[in-house]
Amino acid sequence: WRMKRSASIRGKPITLACQSHSDFCREFTVSSAKMSIGKVLAYTCCVWLLAYAVFWVTENTAVLSSAILITLVSMTLHIHFVKVDHESLLVIGSLGIQVSSSYASGRETTTFIEMNKIKDIVINEAIHMQQIIYYLCVLIKDPSDPDAASSVVPLFRSSKPRLDCLVKVYKSCQEILLKS
Repeated sequence: WRMKRSASIRGKPITLACQSHSDFCREFTVSSAKMSIGKVLAYTCCVWLLAYAVFWVTENTAVLSSAILITLVSMTLHIHFVKVDHESLLVIGSLGIQVSSSYASGRETTTFIEMNKIKDIVINEAIHMQQIIYYLCVLIKDPSDPDAASSVVPLFRSSKPRLDCLVKVYKSCQEILLKS
């Protein structure tokens, strides 16, 4: 399979793509919808109209200046630290796993986990707001006890794909782990 359109656990549209570089190397990318200019304009207009209403009552120009400054700073922080455009998981048999996130501002974060530190890749479940959610995670070996896991590294933290997507990625990852 190459590309699959789906939805996140929040119902937002996402796309799951799989690229097979070799029998021992696959890359999975989950892409989220781009930021909607219409929503950004709507939120900005609401904040500025509210600020103008307060200004009209108080006749204090600092209210308008603050609203503009707060809106611009919060939008900048949102696209740089919160809004993830796509997340990728690169599984390289006998070498390790690379997890990357690309933000709307162009910023990228990458983490590499060596194969000798990986106990397993599993689908875990959690209860969140009276709902059971599933997430894919890497179990990290405990250095003192090789049969135990010392920590859990969740994958696709921002996009949160539904279980059907996670199962496809899980099965493909397990194929590579068994071959290496």
